[in-house]
Amino acid sequence: MKAKAVAKFIRISPRKVRIVADNIKGQPVEKAIHLLTFTPKKAGRILLKVVKSAVANAEQKPNVDVDQLIISRVFVDGGPTLKRWRARAQGRAYRINKRTSHITVVLDEK
Repeated sequence: MKAKAVAKFIRISPRKVRIVADNIKGQPVEKAIHLLTFTPKKAGRILLKVVKSAVANAEQKPNVDVDQLIISRVFVDGGPTLKRWRARAQGRAYRINKRTSHITVVLDEK
């Protein structure tokens, strides 16, 4: 049994989310939620919501023991980049890339 949740177009760089996502791969759901609750990064709050959504999706399926769920896969893909510019000296403009992420969490039973 697999359950999945996806969050798209999240306004945070994929590189920053992957740092936190690597900590919860292969963990039981209860431990992962505990870790993400006390992670002092923005990515921790975002991943916590996606993991809770995946657990809620798993509860909708019959014959699923929520206590036996583990996080089998977490992957963070880059979404579209918002391109902005900042004025610089002598009439130049430097580009600022505001990156977005697509986050996917897949749960599986032990």
